[in-house]
Formats: sequence, structure tokens, C-alpha cells
Amino acid sequence: MRINKYLSMRKLATRRGADELIGKKKVYINGKPAVLGSKVNEDDKIEILHSRNPQKMVYLAYHKPIGVITHSPKRGELDIKESAMLKNVFPIGRLDKNSHGLIILTNDGRITDHMLNPKFEHEKEYIVTTSNKLRTSFKKNMEKGVDIEGYMTKKCTVDIIDEHTFNVILTEGKKHQIRRMCSNLFQEVSELKRIRIMNIELGKLSPNSYRAIEGGELEIFLKALKM
Repeated sequence: MRINKYLSMRKLATRRGADELIGKKKVYINGKPAVLGSKVNEDDKIEILHSRNPQKMVYLAYHKPIGVITHSPKRGELDIKESAMLKNVFPIGRLDKNSHGLIILTNDGRITDHMLNPKFEHEKEYIVTTSNKLRTSFKKNMEKGVDIEGYMTKKCTVDIIDEHTFNVILTEGKKHQIRRMCSNLFQEVSELKRIRIMNIELGKLSPNSYRAIEGGELEIFLKALKM
């Protein structure tokens, strides 16, 4: 097994972080400096020389406004870092340009797969408004799963708020999933807002504002991610 995968599996670093540590001669295998691509066995002795001032992990709940890009903005587009004027953190997951609501920002790359991999079935909750009146069969058809271009979505939970608005809880996150599900059920989304990721709630956080995730809230969050 490659050393960067070994360190990632044991939650000691992300693969990219492991490569950086190796490049800085901070990883040793059986007393010798590791090099990029080094392979290890279970009986090898792995050592990491940590900095005297290790990086402090930061976790933020951020309200992404409509019009702000989550990843890879094109010329003329505004991304989260520019909009919120934040440095040294990155968003976990995506929220499309025309949607708004909760995004988690962090400098802890270890949590990415634990949050986004659908096998862990972490809940994400949304409030959705449609431009046309919800059909009487909408809740039943949405909850049982919708075929979007050959992929059958997992079962979800839907609560109808009024004739144009519903709440939905998903445990997966395909690209534009809710919009595509609604489209296939002949409903046109006019507004989509994410209000919760796992135990982290958007609450009254205003657009382009953020708050620290800390204390008991952070403890529950990290425990659910098995960190």
C-alpha cells in the first residue's frame, strides 16, 4: 500500500497532506525518510514528525447566497472565498449557483469523504419552492425515488408545507439532484435552500455570513463522522 493511502486510511492526513509531509521529510518508514510513492506493510514502523505549532482545525457554517459559486468560478463569477473574504478554508460539497443555504467550510481535509460518500447516509435537509402547484402524487413519487437519467435516487423524506413548498431530507447528493427529481415529476423549482447538514443547522444565519462550529455541536458532528 502506498504511504499516502496508508496515512489517509488511518486518519493521520489526507493523501495530498501526506504527500506534502513526505516532501518536507516529515514521514519516516522504519527510521528512513519516506519518498513519494513509497509502499508500506503492516509490520513497518511509521513515524510523523509534527510541527511544534500544528495547524488548528477550523469548522464553519456558512450561508452561501444565490449567485455565489461553490467551486471553480469562471471569469466574472464570485466564489465563496471572495464573497465571504475567508482564507485557508474550503467548502465541503457543492450547492449550485442558483441555490442558497448551508455549506460547511473547513481546513480539515480528513472529513471530505466521510461527509460526502453516500454510503455513510448523512442527512441533508432542504426547503424547496416550486413555481407551479405541487401535484397530489408528488410526495409519494418523490419519496420512493426518482429515475434521473438512468439513476434511481434513494428513498427520501418529504413534508408538504403548502401548495408550492415542501421540505425534503436526502442522504445522497447527486449533481442538481433535487432540481432534476422535481423536473422529472413535472415540477419547476423556483427556490432551493439547504437548512441542515447532519446536526449542523443554518438557523437564522444571514446570506454571506458564517459562524464557528464548536463545543457540543462540533463534538456530535465529528463523532458522527467517526473522527
